[in-house]
Amino acid sequence: MRKWWGAVRRKVPPAVPGIVLGAVGALVAGVLCGLAVDPSALAGTWGYTFGTSLLLAVGLYGSTYGIDLAALRADLGGVVAAVTLGVVLKAALIAGVMVLAFGRPAHLVLGIAVAQIDPLSVAALDRRGRMSERARSLLMAWAAFDDPMTVLLTLYAAGYAYAAAGHRGAPAIAGGGAGGWLTGLAMNAALLAGVVLLWWAWRRAAPALAAVPPLRRAGEVAAGLLVVLMLVLAAVGTLMLAVAVAGLVVRRRVFAKTLGRAVATAFLAASLVLGLFLAQGVALWPGLLLGATAFGAQALVALFVMPLFVRGLERRDRIVLGLGQQNGITAVLIALALEHDFPGTVAIVGPAVVTVNLLHATGQSLLARGAGPPGTRGEPRADQERHSSCDGPSDTDPRAVAPDPLGEAPGQESSGRAAA
Repeated sequence: MRKWWGAVRRKVPPAVPGIVLGAVGALVAGVLCGLAVDPSALAGTWGYTFGTSLLLAVGLYGSTYGIDLAALRADLGGVVAAVTLGVVLKAALIAGVMVLAFGRPAHLVLGIAVAQIDPLSVAALDRRGRMSERARSLLMAWAAFDDPMTVLLTLYAAGYAYAAAGHRGAPAIAGGGAGGWLTGLAMNAALLAGVVLLWWAWRRAAPALAAVPPLRRAGEVAAGLLVVLMLVLAAVGTLMLAVAVAGLVVRRRVFAKTLGRAVATAFLAASLVLGLFLAQGVALWPGLLLGATAFGAQALVALFVMPLFVRGLERRDRIVLGLGQQNGITAVLIALALEHDFPGTVAIVGPAVVTVNLLHATGQSLLARGAGPPGTRGEPRADQERHSSCDGPSDTDPRAVAPDPLGEAPGQESSGRAAA
C-alpha cells in the first residue's frame, strides 16, 4: 500500500498537497459505501448530528487557532464586512442566479447553503506561502466567523422560500425563529465564558506547575482536556461561535501538532460523509451551476467589495482571496437540515461542493505555476511548505521567538506582552 501511494504521489504535480489526494480517496470510498448502504436513515439521528458537528467544531477551532492576532486587529473592519455584508451579497448573488436559471423559489435556500467558506477545508488545506500573513488571517477569520451569519440567514430565508414555493405554515428549519437564535447566542456566550475562565485559571497556575516536571505534564494534559471538553460540548449543543472565538484565546504551541492531525482527519471524514450522500443521487447540472456561481460570487466580493474595507492589500493577496471559496462539511450540514422542507437540496449541494473545491484546486495550481521560482514573492519555500496552518513559526521565520515557559501559540498575548 505504501509503495502504491508513493507511486501515485510522485505522478501528482507538487502544487497538489497530499491531503487533497486523501480527500479524493475518502470521497470515492464514501460513494462506494453509499452505494451499498443507504445513509439517509442516519441523517436525523443524534449520533450523526453529533459526529458532523464535532467535525465542524474541530475545523472552526483549527481555523481561528492559526490566525495572526495582530493582523486580525489591524483588519477587524474588513473581517466584520466579510462575515456580514460579504455573506449576504454572496448568498443573494448565488440565489439570484439559481432562481433565474430554474424559476423555482425554493432555490433561494441554495445560496445560503454554499455562501460560507468552510473553515475545516481552509484549516486543512492552508499553505501559508501562497499568501501574505495578512491575507491568510483575513481568509481564516472570514471562514471561521461567517457560519453564525449563515445560520441567521437560514432561519429567515428558508421561511420566505417555503412560502414562495406555495407551502403553508413555517419550515422545520426555522422552528426556533429569532428567539431560538438568541437562545443559541446566549448558550454560546455561556460556554465561551466558562472556557475562558478555566483557561485564565490554568494560565495563572502554569508557572508554579512548570517548576515540578510531573505537575507540568499533568497541567499539559489538563489544558488539552479542556479543549477536548469544549469541542464535545460545542458539538452537543451546536455552539460553534464559542469555539471560533475560543480559538483566538485558548492557544499553546504544544497543541499545534495534535491539532494539525485532528484537522486533517476531520477533513477526510467530512469527505467520506459527502461521498455517502453523493451516492444517493445527484442533480448534476444544477449542482455544477451552483458550485460555479458560488466560486464566482466569492471572486466578485473579494476583488470589488473587500478593497473598500481593507486598504493596502497587494494584488496577489486580492487574487488569493478571490480564489478562496471552499465548501465542505458546513454546506453538507446545512443541506441536510434543509432537505426535510426542500427535497433535493442534498442532490444539488453535493456536486456543488465538489465543483467549488475542484475550481479552488485548479485556481491554486495555476497561481502556483505563475508565482515564479522559489524565493520570489508569494512562492512558498521548501521549509515553509512543511508547516500546516496550525504550526508555529519556523526556525527561518523572522517572527520566530524562543519558546517561553507557558508555550503560547504565535500571536497570543501573555503577561502584558504580545508574543511575536
